[in-house]
Amino acid sequence: MRDTGEYLFTSESVSEGHPDKVADRISDTVLDAFLSADPYSRVACETLVTTNRVVIAGEVRGPGSVTPDYLKHLARLAIHDIGYEQDGFHWQNASVECHLHAQSAHIAQGVDAAGNKDEGAGDQGIMFGYACTETPELMPAPLYYAHLILRRINELRRIKNPSVEGLLPDAKSQVTLKYVDGKPVGATSIVLSTQHVEGMEQAQIKAMVKPLIAAALPDGWMCPDAELYVNPTGQFVIGGPDGDCGLTGRKIIVDTYGGAAPHGGGAFSGKDPTKVDRSAAYAARYVAKNVVAAGLADKCTIQVSYAIGVAKPLSVYFDLHGTGRDVDEVKLAKVIDGLVNLSPRGIREHLHLNRPIYVPTSAYGHFGRTPDDETGTFTWERTDLVPELKRAFGR
Repeated sequence: MRDTGEYLFTSESVSEGHPDKVADRISDTVLDAFLSADPYSRVACETLVTTNRVVIAGEVRGPGSVTPDYLKHLARLAIHDIGYEQDGFHWQNASVECHLHAQSAHIAQGVDAAGNKDEGAGDQGIMFGYACTETPELMPAPLYYAHLILRRINELRRIKNPSVEGLLPDAKSQVTLKYVDGKPVGATSIVLSTQHVEGMEQAQIKAMVKPLIAAALPDGWMCPDAELYVNPTGQFVIGGPDGDCGLTGRKIIVDTYGGAAPHGGGAFSGKDPTKVDRSAAYAARYVAKNVVAAGLADKCTIQVSYAIGVAKPLSVYFDLHGTGRDVDEVKLAKVIDGLVNLSPRGIREHLHLNRPIYVPTSAYGHFGRTPDDETGTFTWERTDLVPELKRAFGR
């Protein structure tokens, strides 16, 4: 995004009950099940959800104690936790199929450490990390508030708060913010589409969610009432996987930076940390966030690239978007190289990724979340590199 003039920028989010997010949740449930049984399991799990049907497929290498029947049971529990007990998609009645098979030996030989060879990347690819000063979480503001609106509504729905009575799990939000000289100053329009029970009127739902949306935004940021679009098609009763087929990995921009930064193309959910699509994207966010948290720049983008079976990154690129405070990007790359090992093994050990920590990432974004030392989740959101970075640049 530009740092001069006035412009509008929009990002969207989807709730945990969105069909694609249901698929992500099940894939990450499978991953966590294998990592719980063996922290070095290999998992590449894809899920399809549609009307009363769930299909789980992919490649794994892990203990036989994680059986297809057990994974089907966990999938049902995940659907129940999200809140689906509808005729077209019910946690008890849906057909659940599991078609996981052994990981390719040719992929395994490239990834496994052997002799003098370190653990290699699970695939080729480019990954990006990003951070900016638009929010305390160092995330782009349009995406942050799009997530927050849905999270707040969903939290109330889960505890059956009367203020959201009648709202169901599937929902989408979209937030358009006005920027002046690179800083967000308020919302110009907001879209919220939320599934609901039969019989609720559009005006009733708008009156219900308007105060919740306003409360999620900073003071004075609420858009005009005419620019608040709630269920603009009028009715949203048929939703979730019954209304639209869902697939793992189809909301990668929602998962990352809402379009405010580049995305390498690889999805996250259902992949163990040898897959750099996931682990290196986490590491790149970790580095970018620490650079901004240290006050070295207002914005930071990092790109990292890998080749399958090769441990060392092929390239590491920094862009401070002209906001660096007397920080040379070449020196920054060297400093980071001394602080963080960006090989697949280095990443998973530094960020403690070989643990069953992934279900919480499957909705409302993988970044901008609060790290939890007790559960070990979102370690890539820590800012523990800040002292070393400040010292390296004399701050």
